[in-house]
Amino acid sequence: MKSYSNLNATLAIAKASLVSILRSPSAVVFTLAFPLIFIVVFANVGGGGLKVDVGVAKTSDTSNAIYQVLKKVSVVNFVTKSSTAEMQKNLEKGTLDAIIEIKKNNHLPPFTINVKYTKASQDKGNILRSLLNSILYKANTAASQAPPPVAELHEATVSGREYKYIDFILPGQLGFSLLSTGVFGTAFVFLSLRQTLVIKRFFATPVKRYSIVLGEMLARIVFALMGAICIILIGHFAFGFTLIHGWVTVVNMLVLAIAGLIVFMGFGFTVSGIAKNESTVPPLSNLITLPQFLLSGTFFSTSAFPKWMQPISNALPLTHLNNAMRKVAFEGAGLGDVTHQLLILGIWGIIIYAIAIKTFNWEA
Repeated sequence: MKSYSNLNATLAIAKASLVSILRSPSAVVFTLAFPLIFIVVFANVGGGGLKVDVGVAKTSDTSNAIYQVLKKVSVVNFVTKSSTAEMQKNLEKGTLDAIIEIKKNNHLPPFTINVKYTKASQDKGNILRSLLNSILYKANTAASQAPPPVAELHEATVSGREYKYIDFILPGQLGFSLLSTGVFGTAFVFLSLRQTLVIKRFFATPVKRYSIVLGEMLARIVFALMGAICIILIGHFAFGFTLIHGWVTVVNMLVLAIAGLIVFMGFGFTVSGIAKNESTVPPLSNLITLPQFLLSGTFFSTSAFPKWMQPISNALPLTHLNNAMRKVAFEGAGLGDVTHQLLILGIWGIIIYAIAIKTFNWEA
């Protein structure tokens, strides 16, 4: 007689679970339909929560009145922590809209403003140009000794790839899909398996517990990857989503999707362990998913959030998955370039699976 194979059991459970997921309308809607609807809407309407990201040169004088006035403009987000090389690189990539340098002179005019724009973000560059012209007009005409002016403006433009809104919104919607699949799908299925006594029937066979878990996880990974491929390809061919290195970029995004989904399934295991019945799964799951949908840069850039909210946003796992996806897709980063984001996801994975082990129940 052949010996019992837990590998075959795992694959059989995965196959049965995948068929069950594909037959579930809610799973298809949350994983594929909703993200595609949001992509279509936002790709055609454009972005909300507009922010013009402006790098401040290290040699810039930040104590002058012009800088202070511009700093108070809500649409302008000053980037001060990046190095000069990083700012220049991001300007060329289109992830930074401009670089500004305000120099204090020992002659008239007292200040010189040097601004570099990028062809990759002309619309936002024009917004900054209008703001600067308005501020300088008021400052120069209000000067008691005008002429000469208080400041003069020097402008230059560098070339770069166009950063379309689809390049921002699609990775966020892919993260939305993965989080929904990982949390809701995992929580509901294991609670249902306990309540219908399917797990007890499994225990009457030689199948190992890890085979049950791995089988269900494998089914969700396959389903999520199918959805991810559809979202990426539709976004690329229908809306011009940037895949800077073609299929290599797609593969890297799928690897990130697997890493993110594994972490998110940990939240689902935790919810299924805490929930007493199916009616308690949605509120518990929403406590995990809604803050991340809203605060992780899924729909709007986190730079548009108030300063006090940004540390909260930067602590969420979906934020780092979204950022890694955008770096890989638009900037051409490899997996080795997003190790920081992967490290944060790994820390979240360790924490949430430690909680899941404590809370998960095999018995109803």
